[in-house]
Order: sequence, then C-alpha cells, then structure tokens
Amino acid sequence: MGTRPRFDLAGKTAGLLAQRLLKLPPAISRTVTVERDLRIPTHDGQTLMANHWAPDESTSPNAPTAVVRTPYGRSGPLDWLYGRALAERGLHVLTVSCRGTFGSGGGDFRAMRHEREDGLSVLRWLAGQPWGNDVLLTGSSYLGYTQWAIAAEAPPQVKAMVPHVTSARLALAFLRPERAELETLLGWSVSTATQERPGGIWRALLGVGRKRVENAMNTLPLVDADTAALGHQWPFYQECLHYNQNDPYWKNEDHSRTVGDVTVPVSSIAGWYDIFLADQLRDFQVLRAAGRDAHLTVGPWWHAHTGGMAAVLGETVGWAAAHARGVEPPRRPPVRLFVMGVDEWRDFDQWPPAGYTPQRWHLAPGELRPAPVTDAAPTSFTYDPADPTPSLGGPKLESRGAGPVDNRKLEARDDVLVFTSQVLDADVEVIGEVTAEVWLRADRPSCDLFVRLCDVDGRGRSLNICDDLVKVRPDGITKVTVALSPTAHVFRRGHRLRVQVSAGAHPRFARNLGDGGPPQTAVQPLATKVEIFHDAERPSAILLPRK
Repeated sequence: MGTRPRFDLAGKTAGLLAQRLLKLPPAISRTVTVERDLRIPTHDGQTLMANHWAPDESTSPNAPTAVVRTPYGRSGPLDWLYGRALAERGLHVLTVSCRGTFGSGGGDFRAMRHEREDGLSVLRWLAGQPWGNDVLLTGSSYLGYTQWAIAAEAPPQVKAMVPHVTSARLALAFLRPERAELETLLGWSVSTATQERPGGIWRALLGVGRKRVENAMNTLPLVDADTAALGHQWPFYQECLHYNQNDPYWKNEDHSRTVGDVTVPVSSIAGWYDIFLADQLRDFQVLRAAGRDAHLTVGPWWHAHTGGMAAVLGETVGWAAAHARGVEPPRRPPVRLFVMGVDEWRDFDQWPPAGYTPQRWHLAPGELRPAPVTDAAPTSFTYDPADPTPSLGGPKLESRGAGPVDNRKLEARDDVLVFTSQVLDADVEVIGEVTAEVWLRADRPSCDLFVRLCDVDGRGRSLNICDDLVKVRPDGITKVTVALSPTAHVFRRGHRLRVQVSAGAHPRFARNLGDGGPPQTAVQPLATKVEIFHDAERPSAILLPRK
C-alpha cells in the first residue's frame, strides 16, 4: 500500500523553477498528484519502494508511463525533475529506488548487481496497475544503466528508451587493466555511501566533505583510499580496484554484449565532455549495425550539465512519448551533433560521419606540423608521482571544474610537453575519432601516457577539446596508440592547434608509481624520465579526422 495521492506545493514551485532553468516544453497541466511509498515485490521476495506521479486525467487520458529507476532517492531534485516535470507534460511517472537504497529492501546497495532482475520485476508489477499503460524508459547516468540492464529482454509494453550520459556497461568503462579513474570511482563511492545520512543530498550539492575526499585521493596504497575518505572500506570501490573490465566477475553486470539484441527504439543523449562518451557512441554504433531504430544527440555538455538534462527531458516528452502513444515521431536524421568552435547543430546519417579521413599532424620539438619531421632529437621530461601532473577540466563526474577550461597554468609545468601549430590561415574542421601515435622511452618498467588536444585562441587561451590516458609498459623505444575521446570541433582561422603530452592527470587518474607492480598496493613513488621521439623513423603524431 502507498500513501494516498496528494498535491505537492513545494514541488510545484520547484517544477516551475526547473522549467525556466532547463527551458522545458510548456506544461500541459500543473494539476498533478503523487502517491508515495508504493511497495513493489521483486522476483526473490524483496520490496522496492516507489513513487507514482499522475498527470491530469482530463488533459492526458490513458497516458503512457515513464519508468525511472534510481539509487539516489525518490525525493528532492530528481523527483521534481523526472516526477513532477514529466507528469505536468502528460505522463505517468514511476520513480523506483534501487535495491538497498532509500527504503528498498535487499540489504546494502551493491552497484550494478541486481538491475536486470529488479527492473523486470518492476515491469511485471506495473503491467498489473490500472494506469500501467505503454511504457517508456528514461534517465541519466546510473538511471540510464538501469534501462540497458533490461532493454534486451524488455516486454512488448516498453515502447522507447532515452539513456542519457551512460552506457550498457557503466562503471566497467573505467576499469581498464592497471588503470584506475580514481576521481570518479572514489567520488561516486563516497557519494553513494553517505547519501542517506541526514541532509545527504544538500551536503553533496554544497560540497561538504569534499576536502576529505580530495585528501583521500592522495592515499597510498590505493586500496586504503576509501577507508581514508569514509572510515571503512566500500565494496564497489574495492571491486573496481581488484577486477578489471575483462574479468568474469562482471559478466552479469556487462550488458554491452546484448546491445545488438535490443529492439526497443533508442534515443541516446551524450556530451562531448562526458565520462561515458566513448562507450555511449559504441552502443549507438552496435544498434545501427544491427539495423535498430536508434538516434544519437551529442551536445557541448559534461556529465552533470543542465543542457544535457534539458535534452533528455525534452526527448522523453517528445520523441519517446510519441512512440509510447503509438504516434510516429517526426522524421529526422539519426545523428545530431553540436559542432564546437562554430557553436552550431548539424545532422548526419551515421557516427562517425562519412567523408572524414585522418590527417596527421606531427610532433616536433615545441611544434605541431602538418609535415613530418626528418631529424629531431627526442624531447624529455620527468614525471614525479610525489608531485603528480594535475588533472584540469575535461570529463568529470561533477560539474565543478568540468569541461573546457584554460590550460595555460597546466602547460607551464615542466612535466607537460606542449606542441603548437602555426596560426591557422583557414578553419580546420575535426569530426570523429581522434587518435595519437606516440613513440616513447621510459626508464621505469611502467608509465602512463596522457595526450590532450587543445584549441589556442588569438589571446593565447588554451582550451582542452579531447584527451585520454593509457598505461604503458615500455620495451625500449615503444610506439603507443592513444584513442582520445571523440569530438566535433572547428579550429577557427587565427587560432592554433596544440597537443599536450604528459605522464599523468591526477586525481582524475590514479598515479603510476613507476615500479611496475599492482597499482592498488604500490606505496613507493618513483620518478620516471620519459622521452618522446619525433624523427623520420619514429614520427609521433596526432590523427585528426578531416574532410
């Protein structure tokens, strides 16, 4: 049994503010009701707690239902955005707390573990409700993963899904062998471990406790960082340190293998600076290769950007709701990309867009050249994990400091090499997959290689466009390929291209201590000398997709 339906004046005020902030489509009716603390039985005898938002029946009869499953609670900002905002726009909304969170049973929250079985249980329960009409799935980040967890087995009642800044394997994207995306893994672990404390949501929004977490990211060994931040170990963090993405340990949590089996129409909303971008683009490519009804929108957003939230809510009440009502949505090309630099939206038939081929820009001492260098001595730097190269901007879990920022302070460091082109005499349009091929030598058995592409404007401001880091076990002079995050960007005439090369970006990535041993237990930081080669036999370069 749930509480009786009621009106929510505070939520209504929040809904009005959200509409103005996110520029949502106009509400159909402000007269909505909410029934809280519904109890949904699971396949194994547990109970999930849920809220049901209902639209005005007089303006939205037989409305479809949006299902949102979240580990972050059923009240507060998420409830106003997904609950009230969607109900005011003509949808029933069922917001369900994931197992082990905010009153839902099943013991402690174990991230990614039960989302398939619990999601199917929710749909079975919903089918028995008088308002449980045709269903659409929606939500961001972990809420998007809960969609993928059931998508391949979704019953006919599910008509569409809108995953936003997420992927079918979620955190596994961060678990490449011997590489830890520390800032995201520890930050999210602490957030979920403390979110149900009194005032947890507001404490997180205000950054209370942030300094303790930042200090914990300097802890050695890495296995003790969660204890430093929380006072005890956290299962998700420990699992991520000890099992990489290829380990059978994750076989039930990795839904990327079933993406091609999904027949539900999918509209994916992504951001150029999102932590899940590369995986989300791969999910879309798999759907298209399987001949599925799939659409992709990529905006100039990072993970918690309000622009991305506005896009997913707009797509839910427009495209997805049309599918759920049995109405054909307006025809459109499958791919819509925001092209940065010129700040315009463009439509394409596929990802990556056709007609763009890699153009090599070669690294030379201090320079970035369209033509290869024939004879140049290597450029070297020393990486000291006791004073690690810091991370700056780019993909981050939280909004603070995310996205494009001025990199000049970072580029002034001795442990960052900078390669800059001449001033461009014409626009350089880059859309697609960006890679770098770097020849290096290091004096330790293990090192990291971080490569970043920047746009330098006429005032000298250097804005990061895309980047990534790979783990390297050098064998003499070694060729290393780095797949930077994809992008769509125009470097304007009068600007310059710039490539950064370094051996770390802390705390976004855990420090490589240089000893070649297991990174989770290493404790002794060892400085590493790294040499970058750029001669005729070893032509280090960045490859930019251009027309």
